[in-house]
Amino acid sequence: MNTPPLVLDAEAVEKILPQIDILTEMRSLFIALGEGKAVQPPQTLTLLPGEKGDFITYLGAEIASGVFGAKLSPYLVKPGKPVITAWTTLMSSETGKPLLLCDSGRLTTERTAATTALAVDFLAQPSSRKLAIIGTGAVALAHWQYVQDLRNWDEVCIFSPGLAENETRQQAWQNACLGVQLSATAEDAAKDADVIMLCTSSGTPVLDMSAVGEDTLVTSISTNVAKAHEIAPAFLNTAQVYCDYRATTPGAAGEMQLAARDHGWQAEAVKGDLAELATGTCATPEKGSPVFFRSIGLGLEDIAVAHAVYRAATA
Repeated sequence: MNTPPLVLDAEAVEKILPQIDILTEMRSLFIALGEGKAVQPPQTLTLLPGEKGDFITYLGAEIASGVFGAKLSPYLVKPGKPVITAWTTLMSSETGKPLLLCDSGRLTTERTAATTALAVDFLAQPSSRKLAIIGTGAVALAHWQYVQDLRNWDEVCIFSPGLAENETRQQAWQNACLGVQLSATAEDAAKDADVIMLCTSSGTPVLDMSAVGEDTLVTSISTNVAKAHEIAPAFLNTAQVYCDYRATTPGAAGEMQLAARDHGWQAEAVKGDLAELATGTCATPEKGSPVFFRSIGLGLEDIAVAHAVYRAATA
């Protein structure tokens, strides 16, 4: 008899997550990618007719683990609030049959945060003590949870518009991070920070880059907004630039596209990616200039975390 694929909704995934070490899964994944045991095609953006929205397809194949698959992340324009979902299909590279279909909403948050944390572990100075987090929603909280033990943080400053009036969110942060400081502006939070994590859904810059110190690491993530960029594109010309995967990120990251178009920046300026950092095949940052890490989210990250969910669910 044919065994149907396992189908897990958001609630089922939520119950399984505590059994998974996603940071370790991401570290193993990027080692496999660096060793040529995984394949990461470019993500594709498909626009829906009539300006009804779009969907991004994230593909990946990790042959060493015997799986491949895709995540579909639609952005559907509706009256009022758009509909945004994400589902991942996991396939066996041994049988060619589907193994899992799962809701990827929470998984996307977790793998995004774990990927940033991996970059912080590789790129932040060992002596880093002050952390700034711009954005205070679920994604930002997940980032804090993954980086909190990576350095001996003496000071954690956070900022987002409206946080001062949001007592519920303030309490959530105070529960998650003892002694967290609420800043009046993004620039106040970033002042003298060793690491600045940008964790927003903004399509335009959220921080004046003049607030960034010469040896500071700045990390940035993606959102569905076309050419989204949390930093000014010109910053790339003064920073040491790293990304999750150099073969695909420069063609998809908004500030990289704009920096190439408007400021003479070239993709060849990328110093390294997570696959190279994980296998020790690229240079680490030099002191004297800021470091910028950009993550666009890779299909392989989705496949790796979905595979971890599948293994836990079927154990």
